[in-house]
Amino acid sequence: MSANLVDSWQQQVHENTPSQMVTMASSLFNGERAVVVLFISRVLFATPLSLLSEGLALFILALFALFIEIVAEASNSIGQFKTRPGASSGILLGAVTLPTLMISKLVQQSRAVSLHEFGVEELEYLQLQYWATSACCFGVLVFLCFVLRHLTNNMHSVCSRGNWGVKFSLSCAAFYATVCCLSFAAKSQSGWYTALKLLWVLCHGFSAVKLIHHVLHTFPSCASIGEALLVTSGLGVYFGDMFVCTVAKIQGYLMSSELISVPNGIKRNEISIIIQGMLLGLLLFPIFFKFIIHIWERFASSTNSEDRTDHEIGRSAVFYASLAFNLIVIVPSWMQFIQDFHMHPLLWVISFVFSEPLKRLSLCIYWVAVIYVSVVRFYKISKNSKIERILLRKYYHLLAVSMFVPALIFQPKFLDLAFGAALAVFLVLEIIRVWKIWPLGQLVHQFMNAFTDHRDSDLLIVSHFSLLLGCALPIWMSSGFNDRPLAPFAGILSLGIGDTMASMVGYKYGVLRWSKTGKKTIEGTAAGITSVLVACSVLLPLLATSGYIFTQHWFSLLVAVTMSGLLEAYTAQLDNAFIPLVFYSLLCL
Repeated sequence: MSANLVDSWQQQVHENTPSQMVTMASSLFNGERAVVVLFISRVLFATPLSLLSEGLALFILALFALFIEIVAEASNSIGQFKTRPGASSGILLGAVTLPTLMISKLVQQSRAVSLHEFGVEELEYLQLQYWATSACCFGVLVFLCFVLRHLTNNMHSVCSRGNWGVKFSLSCAAFYATVCCLSFAAKSQSGWYTALKLLWVLCHGFSAVKLIHHVLHTFPSCASIGEALLVTSGLGVYFGDMFVCTVAKIQGYLMSSELISVPNGIKRNEISIIIQGMLLGLLLFPIFFKFIIHIWERFASSTNSEDRTDHEIGRSAVFYASLAFNLIVIVPSWMQFIQDFHMHPLLWVISFVFSEPLKRLSLCIYWVAVIYVSVVRFYKISKNSKIERILLRKYYHLLAVSMFVPALIFQPKFLDLAFGAALAVFLVLEIIRVWKIWPLGQLVHQFMNAFTDHRDSDLLIVSHFSLLLGCALPIWMSSGFNDRPLAPFAGILSLGIGDTMASMVGYKYGVLRWSKTGKKTIEGTAAGITSVLVACSVLLPLLATSGYIFTQHWFSLLVAVTMSGLLEAYTAQLDNAFIPLVFYSLLCL
């Protein structure tokens, strides 16, 4: 690059006319950023004084992320990361989504503590998870800041005029670290324990940087920076929680210390442990398989076509054997160690399903029948019809509503387990497709290609993962204390109803567009917001008749629905991933 962005921006400030300054300011503050700022402001406004340090850290994080996003997009340096074509950087949205969600959970759980329905130890551990999540995002922002600085040629020659940008970044980092240290020091009686927690938070930041670097280089053109940041920060916290549980259990056998008091105070049920172990085991399985296949290939040779066929069959046999060993032996061993199951975890799952055979087996039969009919029907349509693929995909959003709403009302625990099983199946099929494992690899690839869109690539298909996780995450996060009846339905309402109606109405009747370059229309957004409000007005009385006693303020609900609808209209990111989390965060307040 021929000039530093910050330097050129300063020159424009001094040289441009007032009208040009207004145009430049409007370009810096686009629709997506405006909605994100409103989202953060709404959460911070509802944050109590007891969470002042967390709220202040979120403000610093958002300010730093906004600065990095403006610099990255204005300097046209995003392309060197090999991000998804057609998507903006999404740095601000990706950096603040999970930390803001964690603050919303802290606000909700603070109400539970005041009602003596939530332990203080659990609240402290949730605060530690917030700082870990925030550190993941902040660490990646610091990494991006160094990368952007490295991309500018002769940085030292422009420091005399652009030094304020470097000073601003260092000030944000110093201020954030100070707030974090003061927060831990005020809430911990032991200086050694404070240092240990700070080290733990710092490790999350480093791991997130390493992970996002791996994701962007291993899966080029599959995600924007914001989407990769969301995934890496979520995985970092998820892996960290698993590591804390393991260490706490080990130390529980060896000694009694302050370290284990926090994680051991968390109430964990068998279903959450099974889901966590299974998903993380599958995510780590490719590393294990690479090691196994490397050893096996030392003893295999391929000199002619027949030997190549035998080699492919042998490679597939090694894959299925190692996958079975991982899912039947390794992962359940960790579950057994953490939770003390009285039987093998897989047998526990079978026992759980047959504990209420009439309801749960009937629900399984209903799901299988609906999925089979829908997949067969829509697959034929996608092959032989000229109907827009985006409309075909929205039918699956409606399908999610018909499948998940009855189960969430009457069998929420079983639905938790079913989501975990479905996600595990998706992961296994995607691994088979990417690694081209015989004989299913090519068949899965051909089938999945019938339902892809511009956000998917041949290397990685993510749309079905985002839809499933968008519906599942609000339900998983609502386990335990929940005084907001619609929070578990955040993904189903926003994706299954709001996003679907917005796309269909906007595609067929939309005329007024939100922007000159975008495809989203005002008519579609209005239809999405209205449909979600109507669904909520029907769902709340239904929940009341089912024995749920909750509180839900209609003004807060209107703000949440409107804000998530506007985000769907403006964002260029993967809406299935972000909108449910934003909607859930607002519903928890």
